[in-house]
Amino acid sequence: MAKSALVNLSVNYTNQDAPKGTPAQVKIGDQTLTSTSPDFAKALPAAIKTHGYPASADPADINHVMTVLLLWVLVVYVTLVYAPIAAWLVELFPSRIRYSGLSLPYHIGNGWFGGFLPATVFAIVAATGNIYSGLWYPVIIAAMSLVVGLIFLPETKDVDIRTN
Repeated sequence: MAKSALVNLSVNYTNQDAPKGTPAQVKIGDQTLTSTSPDFAKALPAAIKTHGYPASADPADINHVMTVLLLWVLVVYVTLVYAPIAAWLVELFPSRIRYSGLSLPYHIGNGWFGGFLPATVFAIVAATGNIYSGLWYPVIIAAMSLVVGLIFLPETKDVDIRTN
């Protein structure tokens, strides 16, 4: 419960072992909160704010133009990859099994790896206490995809797709 509350507040934290049976405690500066206390859910955000952590981002500090530009660049990257990869994946399978051959791995990849991404990233962040550590999951999955693609996927140039 304490880890979940800290992650939801986007606060980095460090785990420390305690004797078995000890309720979880959160130490912020010189203040210690016990997760079993009835007012823990209200006391934690207040203590975090008291010790200088902002409750949320300051809208005046957000560079809206750069944010939109960066999001636009990411969308362009996706579009640059999506059309060629769809055509290439189709060419990997003979026409008689093309739909099944493409659909199954595509949906496993998107459904399982992409669908469980938020839960997996949250678990990584909750386990480590570092709000950025969850970024390793998509980076590692992308690197594994690159290695598998380079090693195992064949070149389809000059392959007759009607008979392969």
